[in-house]
Amino acid sequence: MSGELVALAQRLISYETAEPDAISEAARFVQGWLEAQGIEVAADEVRGLPVVMAEVGPSDGAPTVVLHGHIDVVPGRAGQFDPRIEGDRLYGRGAYDMKGAVAAMMIVAASMRDQDRVRVRLGLVGDEESEEESERGTDHLVDSGFVGDFAITGEPTDLHIGIEAKGVLALRLEVGGTAAHGATPWLGDNAVLNAIDVFRSIESLPFARHSSELFDRPSINLGRIWGGDALNKVPDRCVIDVDIRYLPEQDPAAILEEVRALPGCEPTSLLTRPPATVDRDSPFVRALRASAAEHHHGEPMSVGRDGASDAVSFLRVGVPAVEFGPIGAGHHGPEEWVSVSSLASYQQALESFLLAIPDRLADE
Repeated sequence: MSGELVALAQRLISYETAEPDAISEAARFVQGWLEAQGIEVAADEVRGLPVVMAEVGPSDGAPTVVLHGHIDVVPGRAGQFDPRIEGDRLYGRGAYDMKGAVAAMMIVAASMRDQDRVRVRLGLVGDEESEEESERGTDHLVDSGFVGDFAITGEPTDLHIGIEAKGVLALRLEVGGTAAHGATPWLGDNAVLNAIDVFRSIESLPFARHSSELFDRPSINLGRIWGGDALNKVPDRCVIDVDIRYLPEQDPAAILEEVRALPGCEPTSLLTRPPATVDRDSPFVRALRASAAEHHHGEPMSVGRDGASDAVSFLRVGVPAVEFGPIGAGHHGPEEWVSVSSLASYQQALESFLLAIPDRLADE
C-alpha cells in the first residue's frame, strides 16, 4: 500500500487546512475515504471545527488502542499546499506535522478492519494548532468516551516514542514607555525597545536554565509584537506574546511569578496546557518500543517532545498516551518534509504493534 499511502498523504497536504472551510473539506474527504473502505464513521464539531471518529475490530473483550491525529496546520507560504517529492522527501505544509502520519493511520485502520484481536479507534481533530484553552477537539473526543487502553498521537518524533512533552504557558505582556516626536527619540522612552529588553530578561530568568533527562532547557519564543501607532512618534506602549514551553517537573505558576517580578511589564496568561508524562514501563509502551526498534538504530524511547501534546487529554483520564510519528523535519517552517520511506516504516510499526499487543498483554 506504499503507493496509496504516499498518494493519500499528498491529497491531505493539498488541503489548505489553516482555514476552517478547508479543515472541514479535508475532514469530509477523510470520512469519505474511510467509508469507501467499509468503515463506519461518526462526525462531530467543536467550535465549528470537525472531529472524525471511526473504529474497527472487535467491539468487546479485546484491548483498545486509539490512533489520534490532527488535520489542521499552521499557515503556510504560497506553494506549500502543492505537495512535491524530491528523492525520499515529500514536501508540503503538514507533511511532517502531521498529515503523513494521519495518512498512515488511515491505511492502518483499513488494514485492521477484518481482524479480531484488537479494537482500533481512529480519532482526528481540526484544532490542535489552535490557541483555544477550552472546548478543544481532543478533549471532546475523550469526554465523549472515545478512549481506550492506550493512545498514540502521530506528532513528528522521527520514529522515536515521545514519553514526555513540555507544557505550555503563553503570556501577553504590556510594556510602557514615553511618547516623543520621532525626530527626537532621545526625548522619549521607546516601548518597543523596552519590550525587547523584557523578552531578553525572561530568557535569563532562573526557570529558563533548568534541564532534565530528556530536555536541555525550556523553550521561550517571542511570537507576536504590537507597538507604535505612528511612524513619526516614539511608541509609548507595546504588547508582546511570549510562548513558554516548560519542563514536566516545572510549575507554571512559579514561572509566571518570576516573570511578574520583572520591572516595567504586566503579564497575563493567555493559554496554559499541562506537560505530558507516561510510564515507560507500561506494557503498551514496551510493545510499541519493540515494534519501533525494528525500523531504526538506537534507543527508540529516548525523546522528549518540545511541542505541547494533545496526549494530555488522554492522560488526564488515566489513558497512557505517547507521541509517535514518522521521520522528517521543518514543521511550521518554509521547507517542511516527511520521509517517504519512513511513512511505510511507520505504517508497518503501527500494524505490528497492534497485532502483537494481545499476546504482549497475555504475557504480563
